[in-house]
Amino acid sequence: MSRKQKNQIFTHIEVIDAGSKGKSVAKSPDGRVIFLSNAIPGDVVDIQTLKKRSSYYEGKAINFHTYSAKRTKPECQHFGVCGGCKWQHMDYKFQLEYKQKEVENNLKRIGHLDWAETLPILGCESPYFYRNKMEFSFSDSRWLTVDEIQSDGDLGDRNALGFHIPGMWDKILDIKKCWLQADPSNAIRNAIKQFAVENNLEFFNTRQQTGFLRTLMIRTSSTGDVMVLLQFFKEDRINREKLLDFVHAQFPEITALLYVINSKANDTLYDQEIICYKGQDHIFEEMEGLKFKINAKSFYQTNSQQAYELYKITRDFANLSGHELVYDLYTGAGTIAQFVAKKLKK
Repeated sequence: MSRKQKNQIFTHIEVIDAGSKGKSVAKSPDGRVIFLSNAIPGDVVDIQTLKKRSSYYEGKAINFHTYSAKRTKPECQHFGVCGGCKWQHMDYKFQLEYKQKEVENNLKRIGHLDWAETLPILGCESPYFYRNKMEFSFSDSRWLTVDEIQSDGDLGDRNALGFHIPGMWDKILDIKKCWLQADPSNAIRNAIKQFAVENNLEFFNTRQQTGFLRTLMIRTSSTGDVMVLLQFFKEDRINREKLLDFVHAQFPEITALLYVINSKANDTLYDQEIICYKGQDHIFEEMEGLKFKINAKSFYQTNSQQAYELYKITRDFANLSGHELVYDLYTGAGTIAQFVAKKLKK
């Protein structure tokens, strides 16, 4: 152990557990827990601490002596910087084991509950391309890597259309390919960015509150519907229509092409007027013959496939005979209530 700029370095430490929010867990020689964001259980690492608290450290692995057998190669080129996916470097079956352990610990330690049996997590058929809704942000000063900052060369295009760097409200990582939402999501995002750059459309500056292009939302459904919503910081009819017309022509599969003009300090949509430019102002999701109408402000489970599995399990657990009167006392769009309704009296 040594000190450098008030930070400590611990050597040859085994990572022993996975915690919440993508953090892994190790133990320091002085007995404190160390929370790490770039290692997984089974790794043996050197750790530099970043913060010290009364009972734990926050740190990062700066050298790997042994890599865990639980590791797998991340698919995404942005993994480790983006922060949108926390465990891509851990095999999915181990992700499920640690998630189940976390839930059980929370119920017992925080909830003080006890039970005889825990059923295993029902994992998703595919750990990639499962989200039906993604939101991306525009920025005129994209996040630069350490190599880019240290380079003397041309940094190229400084515009970004992607995700916020974790913990940094004004830093956007430009995304080339995201593995969370299926096509045409990546194609739509990349085409919009390329068109905007080629036509000198202003990307948003969060700190200065200037620019034109603010956010992009893409929603997809199992029915094949696609919703695209572009948020503009100010009205510029000529450039707005130029961009929206391009998107409409380039992606005829889009069934709801929407936009909003939002000049307030934050980019939340719930108090904004959503304007339908082409197609409908909604998309549909379907489940066992039920159709759910989803607009730009609707909440719907972000993993449609797993929502269906969840609802089936809920219905099975209820063990309905067809004679029951069921109350839905905590509901959004009423998806679960409608899903079980045909098995009820009322």
